[in-house]
Amino acid sequence: MSSTPNPITPPEIADQMIETIAKWIDKDVIPKASELEHADEFPEAMFAQMCEFGLFGATIPEEYGGLGLDVTTYARIIEELSRGWMSLSGILNTHKIGATMIGRYGTEEQKQKYLPAMVDGSYRAAFSLSEPDSGSDAGALRCKATPDGDEWIINGTKMWVTNGVRASIVMLLARTPDDRVTCFIVEKEPGDSFEGIRASKKIHKLGYKGVETVEMSYVDHRVPDTNMLGGADGMGNGLRYALSALELGRINIASRAVGVGQAAFDAAMKYAQERETFGKPIFQHQAIQFKLAEMATKLQAARLMTYDAAKKYDEGKRIDLEAGMAKLFASEAAFEICTDALRIHGGNGYTQEYDVERYFRDSPLMIIGEGTSEIQKMVIARKLLERHAID
Repeated sequence: MSSTPNPITPPEIADQMIETIAKWIDKDVIPKASELEHADEFPEAMFAQMCEFGLFGATIPEEYGGLGLDVTTYARIIEELSRGWMSLSGILNTHKIGATMIGRYGTEEQKQKYLPAMVDGSYRAAFSLSEPDSGSDAGALRCKATPDGDEWIINGTKMWVTNGVRASIVMLLARTPDDRVTCFIVEKEPGDSFEGIRASKKIHKLGYKGVETVEMSYVDHRVPDTNMLGGADGMGNGLRYALSALELGRINIASRAVGVGQAAFDAAMKYAQERETFGKPIFQHQAIQFKLAEMATKLQAARLMTYDAAKKYDEGKRIDLEAGMAKLFASEAAFEICTDALRIHGGNGYTQEYDVERYFRDSPLMIIGEGTSEIQKMVIARKLLERHAID
């Protein structure tokens, strides 16, 4: 979906910010990430530093108190965070989707109310589209919103809600009596339950730990009519608003994949020069050289595709094709790179002593999150036909 162009962040400012974050990643994140990840512990100190950097307001316009960074710079930030620990980028992603939806489609009153509060990380957003029986099939959702005077009564169950417990607002997609899907800004207090909203189950995952992913139940929860995203114009436009914002989400996922792929490649390169077999470092064996050459090539291609999609987003162009391509290629490439990094480590890669086992467990999320690879291929094919249709 096209939008107005973003102001471009001056390169010297962007580079300085990336350099600062990269140093923090090397010093404070990488040495502690695996310990926190295995404990499935929320990284409070790292979260506090992300707030200090201003990352929760990174893409929020300066007029609302944010940094107003362009999405290309944001993609580079996500890449660095994921190089350290992919879960850190997950803390940001749904927040950014929520901020994008409000910033792009909210009424001026909604923008003034929510965006300044979302800048410092104390007031975070979650995004809630998927349900137990409707993940990729977004049009099949069953969560209902029933009008009652100047309020809406919400009933239903949502799945895969990242930041659901700690969020202060949830961008909730629900079906109205006219069988259309509308987005509501659901306000809540952080915690497991709040006035008809309950985090009914914590989902235990293979990877992507340290950030909560929950099932959320709504039982007769009331939302004021003023919290319908976009006001009266938002009625029935929920899926359009969500899919538009998911373009940014797919850039986030592609950037995560590049970051995790970079971490896995770096680990493999280091290990290949230190580990010796048959009297020489394993890097000297052609089989290992070929693997590393392919890994580096896939990584560079994924990075360039991701930056290209981000650049087009900043130019205000429609990027459902480019974001889908970047997300598809980068996520599959990251999985392959992480798998090869584990194989290069041999038996050591299968132990918790080396970080590659974490990269290996984290990488499948990118293939699934924000639309599976199969969904991306459907989106890509559909957009290819639109752009290259014959008369």
